[in-house]
Amino acid sequence: MIKIEKDYLEAKTRLEQEYKTLETHEKKMKAAGMSDEQIKLAMDPLVSFTLQLKEEVAEYEKLKRGQFDPFVNFNGLGRTLIALRIYKGMTQKDLADRLGVSEPQVSRDERNEYHGASIEKAQRVLDALGVKIESKLDDVRNAI
Repeated sequence: MIKIEKDYLEAKTRLEQEYKTLETHEKKMKAAGMSDEQIKLAMDPLVSFTLQLKEEVAEYEKLKRGQFDPFVNFNGLGRTLIALRIYKGMTQKDLADRLGVSEPQVSRDERNEYHGASIEKAQRVLDALGVKIESKLDDVRNAI
């Protein structure tokens, strides 16, 4: 998951380069007389990497537009906290300043997607982001 603007910009540049590399490799293989099947086998790992990078760039762009995936019972809360920071246009340093912690601390928390963070810590991050989360209980009678 791309978490900072610098990585996003680098990923976009790399993605453009990857598309050009794929095109160049395919042309060279065709010129060498390789069959379509041989070219596909040789290109699959490169294509797979490129598609993964494309998905990461698209996910970051989606987060910047404020389109978040829902989470249930706090599963996915960490990714949502990261997504909210991105959407708010805040850097990790901005968030660290608002929380009164170091930027490396925010980076570590995000790298671990806030795994094991207390409810209080999550609440401090939400407050620093200026975000309120509302939840509701599904029919608890059927939960047992």
